[in-house]
Amino acid sequence: MPDQPSPRTITVTGTGTAEAPPDLLTLSVGVECRRDSVGAAYSEAGTASSAVTGVLRQHGVGDADIRTSGLNVRPELIWRDGEGQRIAGYVASSVLTVRLRQVAAASAVIADVVEAGGDDVRLNGLELGFSDESAVMALARAAAWEDAVAAAEQFASLASARLGAVVSVAEHPDAPGPVPVARIKRAVATEALSVEAGQASIGASVTVVWELLD
Repeated sequence: MPDQPSPRTITVTGTGTAEAPPDLLTLSVGVECRRDSVGAAYSEAGTASSAVTGVLRQHGVGDADIRTSGLNVRPELIWRDGEGQRIAGYVASSVLTVRLRQVAAASAVIADVVEAGGDDVRLNGLELGFSDESAVMALARAAAWEDAVAAAEQFASLASARLGAVVSVAEHPDAPGPVPVARIKRAVATEALSVEAGQASIGASVTVVWELLD
């Protein structure tokens, strides 16, 4: 019995994005203290860090949304002619990763954090996103599917064919995560930083294989 011919197929990758107002701001706050001794640097870094976390809790940030990482104490080395490398002091540092769930209040929280930590605080950056991405991701997947269908229908028409059943669907797990569309603006009158949330977007990518019918 002769082998059945393999069905003709078409493979198309579609991409799509969906935007929504972000409801989560992730802030990286560093504390860095330079002092003459290890004990003083470590102690005062702890004091500054406690002041920052205290302010965060006053703003209603829960313990689950504050994470400490990167705790480090190191000598600060300098080079002097005729003496070589010498210890000029010690640096103690740590990083707090903070999730702020009230994005509209973020500017006030950040200002209070900077005031509490004083000269020892460092703002390492922020990222806007979603506490639950599923609803926005569903919209992005739908947009990616529609993009794939439109392209597949065009190619099928060019080949004087039409789309049949879907053979397979594969979502690309490496699709981009939340992409913040946000601005940080300095207000000249107050010399404070204002966070404008704007919109955040999520991207999706899907590869679909269809049968091609005559």
